Amino acid sequence: MPLRDEHGDIVKWYGVTTDIEDRKRAEEALGALSRDLQESKAKLEEAQCITRVGYWEWDILTGRVNWSDETYRIYGLRPQERPMNLATMREKIHPEDWGGVFRALEEALSGGARYKSECRVFRPTGEVRIIDSQGDVKRDTSGRPTLMFGTVQDITDRKRAEEALQQNQFYLAEGQRLAHMGSWAFNPSGFFEYWSQELFKIYGLDPQKGAPTLEQYLTTVHPQDRDFMANTIKRMHAERSGCDVKKRIVRPDGEQRYIRCVGIPVVEGEALKGFLGTAMDITEQERLTEELERQQAYLAEAQKLTHTASWAWRVSDRSAVHLSGELYRIYGFDPAEGELTWEEYFERIHPEDRLKWTGTVERAIVEKADYDQEFRILFPNGKVKWIHSVGHPVLSDTGDLEQFVGSSTDITELKSAEQERERLRQLEADLAHTNRVSTLGEMAASLSHEIKQPIAAAITSANSCIEWLAHEPPNLDRARAAAARIDKYGNRAAEIIDRIRSFYRKSPPRREWVDMNGIIQEMLTLLKGEADRYPIAMRTDLSAELPKIMVDRVQLQQVFMNLMLNAIEAMKDSGGELTVKSELQDGQLQFSVSDTGAGLPSQEAEQIFSAFFTTKPQGSGMGLAISRSVVESHGGRLWATANDGRGATFHFTLPTDVTKTSSQVNLVTLE
Repeated sequence: MPLRDEHGDIVKWYGVTTDIEDRKRAEEALGALSRDLQESKAKLEEAQCITRVGYWEWDILTGRVNWSDETYRIYGLRPQERPMNLATMREKIHPEDWGGVFRALEEALSGGARYKSECRVFRPTGEVRIIDSQGDVKRDTSGRPTLMFGTVQDITDRKRAEEALQQNQFYLAEGQRLAHMGSWAFNPSGFFEYWSQELFKIYGLDPQKGAPTLEQYLTTVHPQDRDFMANTIKRMHAERSGCDVKKRIVRPDGEQRYIRCVGIPVVEGEALKGFLGTAMDITEQERLTEELERQQAYLAEAQKLTHTASWAWRVSDRSAVHLSGELYRIYGFDPAEGELTWEEYFERIHPEDRLKWTGTVERAIVEKADYDQEFRILFPNGKVKWIHSVGHPVLSDTGDLEQFVGSSTDITELKSAEQERERLRQLEADLAHTNRVSTLGEMAASLSHEIKQPIAAAITSANSCIEWLAHEPPNLDRARAAAARIDKYGNRAAEIIDRIRSFYRKSPPRREWVDMNGIIQEMLTLLKGEADRYPIAMRTDLSAELPKIMVDRVQLQQVFMNLMLNAIEAMKDSGGELTVKSELQDGQLQFSVSDTGAGLPSQEAEQIFSAFFTTKPQGSGMGLAISRSVVESHGGRLWATANDGRGATFHFTLPTDVTKTSSQVNLVTLE
């Protein structure tokens, strides 16, 4: 290079001499370094992109913020699309999170903890992402902060996964709490690696003390189940198998609980890694099961005692849904031989009753209605049973008939008892009829006198009528009067005969509205001749307010006849007075027949109503027994008392629950 003087003239030349080869080598080295730097930068950008971690710098003195390309992408921007500063960054941070970010920056700048913050940021699309940012501070020689630099990472997916995991853990814990179920993990060394919180609650243990050892666990098991559980654990290890067992535990407070334990082995290749499982508190279910078993036992016993079975059958295929054990017993089948089929059941029905039984059931199916029927079943050995079966339809929500449920009762003994009662009723009716015939036999003399009187009077009047007609001229007025007397006495005789016939006639019981005072008057008329044979006076004390009641006229006639004849019998040697009384007392009709005879036999006031007991030489001993039976069949009561003076009184009552006055009876008749 030339060196010039003040006039511009060249005074001298000066310069350096260089080695061109060295310069070229330096340039090549610088180029290689630049290429390595670019390659490293590219690798750094690739690493940031893969890890979703960006880099940032904040020049505190100028306020300029530099972001790596990945940082721009994390914020939803194109790499380097716009310059950044602190104000621009604040716009992108969620307002609720900016305060925390600002406090972290201040603390780092003031020499406190290194910068670390977590916040939500807005992307241009409106999407919200969660980022984690960390950084350090550079300071000058005086300690003044000049630069902050650090990293930013998009942790949105991780955060959402953590939230989902926490939610799942909450659901799991809540599900275990609601189901009273805990979970556990057991390693091959004989230690519990994990016990859930609910499991601690189930066993009543303190979670602060951690999972129990095997020995501690076995001490919680009921003494009677402890060996069983120890052997179960040994078998699981030896066979690498799971378990599903029920045991009892005793909690620290002494309460006993039932636990169902289910476990499975965890095997990797040939190695046993341990066991996983659950433990469920089934105490309530177990108690309900025990109660259900007790109730089923009570029900089975009740069905056995009452000979009543329960059942349910499906309409579509006639298959059994439920058959109680009593049904098998009633029908003579063995449940150990398999479930009873419809065909076997139908085959057991008596051939004479099958058509009626089928018609009843098919009609119930068509009408979707209840059915109630009685039928017989026939056993192979010829034995016959009577069955009373009741069925009820079960409909679906849409109204379709699905099933019938019901019961079947063995009523064989009831049927036999009914038949026996019917035979006894027939015997009683025959005996009562015989008693009436016998009573009428005793009254035969008196009745012949009663009948002869109107007949003799009618004959006399007939003779008079003939004489008056024979006069010249005939005395028609007197003849007409005599003929009228013949009609009167004939009707009187017919009336007496009709009363005897109605009392004598053998007919089934028939109830009608009856005036009881009228029956008393009829009996007084019928027995007047019998009383007149002895010095016995008959009188009445009848209430005029007596309502009509629904009774069997002939049976009540027999009661009054028996009582009044007994009174006459008691006074026939000494004479006396027979009194019949009626009254309405305490809502009941009360009647009494009193005599002034010898009175009731001593110590036998109640025995006189027993069958075949009699104090009469020719008596059957059935009159008072039949009378009491008749009164009680009408809902009343018959008893005897001794009079203060001489004689005895027989009382009986009849209820007035269903009564009609005379006007009401006439009104019903007119209707």
